[in-house]
Amino acid sequence: MKNITVVGAGTMGHGIAEAFAIHGYNVNLFDLSAEALKKAVAAIREELSILAREKVIKIDEIDEIIGRITLCEDLESAAKEADYIIESVLERLDIKKSLFKELDQLAPAEAIFASNTSSLKLSDMISEVSEKRKKNCIINHWYNPPHIMPIAELTFFGDTSQETYDKVEKLYKSIGKQIVKVLKEVDGLVANRIQQAVAREVFSLIEMEVAEPADIDRALKFGPAFRYCSTGQLEIADFGGLDIWKIVGDNLLAVMDNTQKANPLLEKKVEEGKLGLKSGEGFYKYEGTEASKTAKEAYTIKLLKQLKVSKDYI
Repeated sequence: MKNITVVGAGTMGHGIAEAFAIHGYNVNLFDLSAEALKKAVAAIREELSILAREKVIKIDEIDEIIGRITLCEDLESAAKEADYIIESVLERLDIKKSLFKELDQLAPAEAIFASNTSSLKLSDMISEVSEKRKKNCIINHWYNPPHIMPIAELTFFGDTSQETYDKVEKLYKSIGKQIVKVLKEVDGLVANRIQQAVAREVFSLIEMEVAEPADIDRALKFGPAFRYCSTGQLEIADFGGLDIWKIVGDNLLAVMDNTQKANPLLEKKVEEGKLGLKSGEGFYKYEGTEASKTAKEAYTIKLLKQLKVSKDYI
């Protein structure tokens, strides 16, 4: 597969296009909004500049990488020669369903369709594409920021053929992704379910005022997460002894948070307009646009450093 099309130029879409372009692929980036495409290019240039400063790429590669991305406001021209099309549009079933139906008429017969969703069912999204096409449909879930985070969750269930899965896996390995093969259709796939389990307890600890946000983050970063960077949970359990994990589980799980919806603390923050980096305040304060930009750049650099370290353990 050589010709990649990304539908949706938002936070995830532009990063997915960027990831493929960094690794030498030609990408059509489609969005209905010319302004969204303009912002996408600016974001990609800024992100590539950080990669250059951190010596991940050379500074003279920036224009070359951006040159591999063709901006499209016409879906037909974006899709007509595509080998692989991944959508990253608004997380609404009606929109994705309509998009795949339209793409089914526009794309080559053998083109593979993928969705970046982690919350919608593949069978629902592709219910109106042709029966022949369904074997070429798959969910490929990325993590933000997609041009840095190494994970890619690939689904292999339903009508997806072995040939389709193998082609997509090979494509993603060619851009350095670590593959999580998802064998069963479950809400949230794998990584998001694990993340939500951790987040539920973290939010609960803050709500109970057990510790300040910075200390809770510190406990995670220098405790469990420090090990997770190089060692998986099942490996950690084996190293510690499953008998010990059973005892601790029996003692703790009964008193830990087991609510079935988002923590009320999050609801309160949202009602107050404290949405995090995008609004200037969440659990922490980010004073002004420059502070938010600095925080985001610092976060990116931390991820790049972790990526360099984690390669020793892959």
